[in-house]
Amino acid sequence: MTTASTEQPWFVYLLLCRSGRIYTGVTPGLDHRMKAHKTGRGALFTKMDPPVRLLAAKPFASKGEALQIERQVKGVGAQHKLTLARIWSEQHPVDQATQDRLALA
Repeated sequence: MTTASTEQPWFVYLLLCRSGRIYTGVTPGLDHRMKAHKTGRGALFTKMDPPVRLLAAKPFASKGEALQIERQVKGVGAQHKLTLARIWSEQHPVDQATQDRLALA
């Protein structure tokens, strides 16, 4: 039987894209999702406007909670997203290996 304490977290993440726009997404597998975005398979938005940097990723205990936060974040402007990215990256630093997987070649 699986308990909440052994479940993998879901992440809400913020990507800075080539145009300067910020993409907001949700995933249970951050590394896998970053690889998908890098190769143009992550989302239509990032296929058309490739990501250049993972700004932040915040873990949540459940898919439902992550989806709720993602929806809220998608509803705010770029400045608010940048503020969230700063706060989240201080609370939950993204390791260099994850950044490297997203970095453009």
